[in-house]
Amino acid sequence: MKFLDKELRVPRLVVAGATSGVGKTSITSAIIHGIKKQGYSVQPFKVGPDYIDPSYLSAISGKDTKNLDVWLMGESELVHSFVKNSTSDISVIEGVMGYYDGFGGKTNYASTHHVASLLKSPTILILDASKAARSIAATALGFTKFHRNSRIVGIILNKIGSKKHENMCKQALANLKVPILGSILKNSESLDSRHLGLIPVKEQRSLQNKIRKISREISDSLDIDKIIQICKNVPELPTVRSKKLKKPTATVAVALDSSFNFYYHDNLEALRREGARLKFFSPVADKKIPRCDLIYIGGGFPEVLGQSLERNRIMRNLIKKYAEEGMPIYAECGGLMYLTKSIDFGNKKYKMVGLFDAETQMTKKMTLNYTEGRITSNCLISTPRKFRAHEFHYSKIRNLPRDAKLVYELKIGEGISGRRDALFEYNTLASYCHLYFDSAKYATKLVSSRI
Repeated sequence: MKFLDKELRVPRLVVAGATSGVGKTSITSAIIHGIKKQGYSVQPFKVGPDYIDPSYLSAISGKDTKNLDVWLMGESELVHSFVKNSTSDISVIEGVMGYYDGFGGKTNYASTHHVASLLKSPTILILDASKAARSIAATALGFTKFHRNSRIVGIILNKIGSKKHENMCKQALANLKVPILGSILKNSESLDSRHLGLIPVKEQRSLQNKIRKISREISDSLDIDKIIQICKNVPELPTVRSKKLKKPTATVAVALDSSFNFYYHDNLEALRREGARLKFFSPVADKKIPRCDLIYIGGGFPEVLGQSLERNRIMRNLIKKYAEEGMPIYAECGGLMYLTKSIDFGNKKYKMVGLFDAETQMTKKMTLNYTEGRITSNCLISTPRKFRAHEFHYSKIRNLPRDAKLVYELKIGEGISGRRDALFEYNTLASYCHLYFDSAKYATKLVSSRI
């Protein structure tokens, strides 16, 4: 560690965008690369319920990226998680959407600015200058003045067309008294994306090399020394106590491969803390599941590797057999899709596990919501209670039987059908909703489900 009293004074920085699509992930990765090049270790964080962008930050930092989401975690738990996980020399936080975009249009609740305020963190704002010159100053002025304490201490200009264009932008911003910390030229090379955003790094090894190359190139256009000084010039945060680890009492088999990789690291850590040994397996490639007390199938893109999942009949039959014998299985989104009879993707239909008598149909409409509701009956993860979660998918569950048991009633969100979510059959719970385990004692209930 290069800094003393890290528990109190955590060197940190938020990287925000004026809008989505301004290059936050690439530039945040470049900042991490530049800081590491100076000899510091970096702990990355990502604002919001995002599984994909964190994989890029992890590839550059060499550390698991932690999510920070006010809606899912609550304010105090968010601060606790940030301080607890800030074990490196510097913490770098990538924002989500536009800087002030959060749960609704009336407040900044759950926005990047909200998180920056909770963490008392300085913020660098990324502006897309590709279609403006002098007007970029009006945008910058609006962001710095929109909130009485914007926390914006620097600006990075992205997609600069030429030296002349750069000079015009700098002249326009000269009176703003917010330093320009980088000017990045337009680059034909960019990160690949598809229907849910960027492609997860875990799917393609070539993406790791690509983000590293992009990070090196962009970092040369940034004033890393000034950025490091900004990170150091921060107020203290409250100390936190680590939650005690329980002795291992159960084994959880976690599906983790190129098809299923949407997991919050905090959720996996919560399971470990509550006494779970984690063993990983691949529904795509493996022919057996580790001996376990619970199976956890997270989200991902099962439709993309539908053919490979279909071909692994042994795995599909094994999961169905375990479920019918009462093995506890918890699944979210992609895991839910995998447990239905089939996935229709384009003009192809792939056979899946068939535990639930329903089919998954990929759609062109994105379902993206924070969700809120009530767990209506005792189930694998909880007794009846209110909950918050999120949903993010391009699929629908079709041909659901009338007697299907759905145990989540949603006040906010869509769920599987009619604002209801979470199919519960045998001892299997599968939903579109993604939960944050430490917002309630979900991990405790899961780990004790087969003890």
